[in-house]
Amino acid sequence: MPIATPEVYNEMLDRAKAGKFAYPAINVTSTQTLHAALRGFAEAESDGIVQISTGGAEFLGGQYAKEMVTGSVALAEFAHIVAEKYPVTVALHTDHCPKDKLDGYVRPLLAVSEERVKAGGNPLFQSHMWDGSAETLADNLAIAQELLARAAAAKIILEVEITPTGGEEDGVSHEINDSLYTTVDDAIRTVEALGLGEKGRYLLAASFGNVHGVYKPGNVVLRPELLKQLSDGVAAKYGKASPFDFVFHGGSGSTEQEIATALENGVVKMNLDTDTQYAFTRPVADHMLKNYDGVLKVDGEVGSKKTYDPRTWGKLAEASMAARVTEACANLRSTGTKIK
Repeated sequence: MPIATPEVYNEMLDRAKAGKFAYPAINVTSTQTLHAALRGFAEAESDGIVQISTGGAEFLGGQYAKEMVTGSVALAEFAHIVAEKYPVTVALHTDHCPKDKLDGYVRPLLAVSEERVKAGGNPLFQSHMWDGSAETLADNLAIAQELLARAAAAKIILEVEITPTGGEEDGVSHEINDSLYTTVDDAIRTVEALGLGEKGRYLLAASFGNVHGVYKPGNVVLRPELLKQLSDGVAAKYGKASPFDFVFHGGSGSTEQEIATALENGVVKMNLDTDTQYAFTRPVADHMLKNYDGVLKVDGEVGSKKTYDPRTWGKLAEASMAARVTEACANLRSTGTKIK
């Protein structure tokens, strides 16, 4: 099945919200990690989301030019072709984009999709993220209004992060402290600026103690029950039940109970990067350490071509990452929920 159309992507999100499950959103940085994500979704019989961060896009653009738009467009075009060979539906998304990278990433990508839609086609990406968490909420929402209008016109969903997520990702970092919790007032101000769907659909990355990167359970206090408070607070004022499509950022190390609570309270998308990076790299490290005299030309020998052939260890990496994606589908209850 091809990449999701705008209509199908909306259906995916609606089904997740109604069924209280979420789609794993897997960060990819290469054609091989893309295949790993697609394979994991297919093996779980789950639809899903594949996303590219600014750092991932720069890497995809090649180390000679490091061009984010070129890298992300190239992988998206590749995905539109190869995804047809997998029996699931996948949406393409761009991850965290701070203010100083908007003109070099999200805005040019919106222009690409605007031209495609103007010509009668579908957007290249199905959603984009604006990360204004380092800005004041007023400035954050002002930029979000501009981006939401452009996104809606191009049949694209916007993701917004209105308050900080702790840790560091692609150069954007926040301390781990009490500011990592979105308030009901923050949520109401978001609705005042972006509406409740009439101005365009958006995904909301609210903060409930989330932290990017690697951490052990217990080092961070997650409060996924806070999401219900945000929904109820907005519903009480505007009369719309379950007003938000929530995104779970910084989920590495989360307990099954924390994830379950987040799903019950409206999370429809959960980002995975750190865990899948490790899953991809772990078998490569194992292969290299066990076969050092084959992957290296030691003591004047010639090594073993079959051992250092990137396809040999690349297949192991793909299988391991795909298994981690399948595990994520089980944790997020999306296993077996693919659109028929």
